[in-house]
Amino acid sequence: MILEVKGLTKSYKKGINAVDGISFDINEGEIFALIGPNGAGKTTTIRMIATLITPTAGEAFVNGHSIVKSPSKVREAITYLPDEAGAYKTMKGIDYLRFMAGLFSSDKAEIDKYVERAVNMCGLGNRLEEKINSYSRGMIRKLLLSRAVMNRPKLAILDEATSGLDVINALDIRKTIKRLSKEEGMSFLLSSHNMLEIEYVSDRVGIMANGHLLEVGSIGDLKEKHGAANLEEVFEKVVSV
Repeated sequence: MILEVKGLTKSYKKGINAVDGISFDINEGEIFALIGPNGAGKTTTIRMIATLITPTAGEAFVNGHSIVKSPSKVREAITYLPDEAGAYKTMKGIDYLRFMAGLFSSDKAEIDKYVERAVNMCGLGNRLEEKINSYSRGMIRKLLLSRAVMNRPKLAILDEATSGLDVINALDIRKTIKRLSKEEGMSFLLSSHNMLEIEYVSDRVGIMANGHLLEVGSIGDLKEKHGAANLEEVFEKVVSV
């Protein structure tokens, strides 16, 4: 098990929990998605797991390490790509990848390996020799994703991985996520409002509303349970209760 979440809670005001005692897990090589309406607590949950904010109560373990007691160990095992992530636009794409690889390792051979992996993954070819400020949003997102997984993290946390992208770029990123999961055993925690995307890419989903985790299961099981034709219908039935 790569991620184990136990009773995770975050309170910002007395008596009001942004996240209220949720529990779930993610297995090795699994793609797990958190979905829910705005204000459901998805981003707060992700930020606690990524050790960016401290939980009020509960615990989570990433690759066996506590987010509360061993946050530095957790950070070694994860990568986090938020929706608003950007790159240094005055740098060339290849220089940005080399710079970021240097944050993961001080060993030149290992840095070269990370950069080569990212170059092959992003598929930007000669455009890597150009400055990032000349890139489209889709190109930047591909660059960022390749940077995020260049060092093969145990758990990749992606918030709105394809937000604002056209169909072709979004499909490329979804295929990359599925390939990394299947071929390299990488685990993913995703958050997205795009139900078509989640249904395509995820092994299991958790549905949140008002800080509570209301359902967890495979998409097939959830559609059968709720008599739904697709994930959007499942979502509507669960959050409307």
